[in-house]
Amino acid sequence: MIRSLRTALILFVCLSAITGIVYPVLVTGLAYLVFPYQAHGSLLKVRGKVVGSKLIGQNFTAPEFFWGRPSATSPMPYNAAASNASSLGPDNPTLMEHVVKRVSYLKKMDPQERGKRVPVDLVTSSFSGLDPDISPASAQYQEARVAQAGGLPVSQIRVLVRENTHYPLLGFLGEPVVNVLELNLALHQAYDIRKSRQPTPPMKS
Repeated sequence: MIRSLRTALILFVCLSAITGIVYPVLVTGLAYLVFPYQAHGSLLKVRGKVVGSKLIGQNFTAPEFFWGRPSATSPMPYNAAASNASSLGPDNPTLMEHVVKRVSYLKKMDPQERGKRVPVDLVTSSFSGLDPDISPASAQYQEARVAQAGGLPVSQIRVLVRENTHYPLLGFLGEPVVNVLELNLALHQAYDIRKSRQPTPPMKS
């Protein structure tokens, strides 16, 4: 009896050490060596400063930038510490109320797009509430508003959308998506370039 308990205890301690310490440390170490960018959270930097993660959306509201999906997290949108969906079913009247309000707001902010159907991912939250991507259709829907508010030609905005569209792995695994933060960083750079090219007003004597 004592021998059996001793054997069981030794096995318990060994397996706990292997599965709870050795394996996690080994896998984490390999991840940092082989995939350092992903292991550090897929962080995006501007001039050496972290501005966000490619994996977590941000709540953009300025009309000159692209907007992501609605977020159901609280107490603020895209709160990674409170990841959750709205848990509203398709027959829930509250969901329909939210969708109608969102559609109305998008059409108000995009008067040139009133005849277009609003893509579904612009009016519904993701399961995590943190989705950083939108569909190419959602990005294209916003092009006119962004161009008008930001003072850039629509053709340039379209190029930025195409350049920041990620296509399915191997051509068929997944769907094409646009990372909103990456796109807005490219857009911010375009605004900076335009600003730097503007003539400096003469100094008053």
